[in-house]
Amino acid sequence: MKIGLIAMSGVRAHNEQLTQLGLTLPGFVERNKVIASLPSLSLLTLAALTPSRFEVEYREIADLKTEPGLPEDYDLVAISSFSAQIDEAYQVADFYRHRRIPVVMGGLHASSLPEEAKEHCASVVVGEGEPLWPKLLADFERDSLQPLYLQSRPGSYNLAEAPLPRFDLLNPEKYNRITVQTSRGCPHKCEFCASSILLTSKYKLKPVAKVMAEIQAIKEIWPRPFIEFADDNSFVQARHYKELLRALAKEKLRWFTEADVNVARDDELLGLMRDSGCQQVLIGLESPRQQSLDGLELASNWKMRQQDRYRAAIAKIQSYGITVNGCFILGLDPDTPEVFDHVLDFVRDSGLYEVQVTFLTAFPGTPLYGRLKREGRIIRDRAWELCTLFDINFVPENMSVAELQSGFLKLVKQLYSDEETKERRRQFRMRLKTSPHFGRRAKAVAAETLENVAA
Repeated sequence: MKIGLIAMSGVRAHNEQLTQLGLTLPGFVERNKVIASLPSLSLLTLAALTPSRFEVEYREIADLKTEPGLPEDYDLVAISSFSAQIDEAYQVADFYRHRRIPVVMGGLHASSLPEEAKEHCASVVVGEGEPLWPKLLADFERDSLQPLYLQSRPGSYNLAEAPLPRFDLLNPEKYNRITVQTSRGCPHKCEFCASSILLTSKYKLKPVAKVMAEIQAIKEIWPRPFIEFADDNSFVQARHYKELLRALAKEKLRWFTEADVNVARDDELLGLMRDSGCQQVLIGLESPRQQSLDGLELASNWKMRQQDRYRAAIAKIQSYGITVNGCFILGLDPDTPEVFDHVLDFVRDSGLYEVQVTFLTAFPGTPLYGRLKREGRIIRDRAWELCTLFDINFVPENMSVAELQSGFLKLVKQLYSDEETKERRRQFRMRLKTSPHFGRRAKAVAAETLENVAA
């Protein structure tokens, strides 16, 4: 029997003005394009959990669109999709369903709205897929697929049991970076977050030996890979990550990850990140304004309490030769039209090497979506195609949709202009020359940072 694993890819902003800016300002939406081009780690993991008596084929929708039609030689199809592509995913699912080929759907969107997904497929996997996939396959072989597969204890999967993803199913010529997950979850509870906190309320670590086995498997296919750690928040447990970084330092890798500003508190950790090949760390700063951060993190207002540390944290991290990609969200409830100038001023003053700006986006399943829905502020029901981070799907509180749109466009033109980009690079190089944390060995390790961080 043959299983087709189909990954939806190619997220694209619907806003034509932003799309045009993406053509004229190469730095704009660069990070979004990278995310869209990454392989589906979840489907590669399910492939690893599939018994050898099944034939498995991994395909991406962007490639399938170049072919005369969708392949029809599958006995079972599994589809994973983000919200922005879910309608296209439903079309693919309907194609197979009409040919009496059972379809299974999973991922954050399907987990948030299983009843919606059920209209297009035989089964929906809700939550973490690893513990559910073997049972689903057993039911499939008995011709008794269930409409819903739920964890008995949501979020309880132990990453110590994680299989080695089937990286061998990928075309090594196609990707400029490969994902490895070292942790799942995040200790913070941000209202807007549609990441793996929807799958698990716990912060879970993958054993160092497991991570290193994945690195070795990748290096067998890509001799010198660029690794993106698919974590919501790396380094939460410093002792564990120091052990991992010491192991990574032997592999001569270049890598990227996401973290919070707490990483700047630990000099030993920063040194290990530098020496193990960290090129860039993405940090969700969200806003330079304390009032805009107030209440954003629901558990303890953690984000607001860190705001006065932002500049020092950026300077500290970058003093180790690790560039910071600072991410800002526009359209938070306290935001007024002045916020765009505040972001620009902060980026200039802080010395950030890289910057990403997005619209606040109400993703299904998040506390934000529930609140805005209750307040009647969702612009159009089920407009999932607008969940790109670069389209507006809600009514702001302290400015109009038009003001949010125009202010964002103006800010983007300034932030990603050649002049601003070159100045950020110049400041980074200038400050690095006098850094006490960037000696001869560190310079050798990070020599490729400026050329390769956006590769």
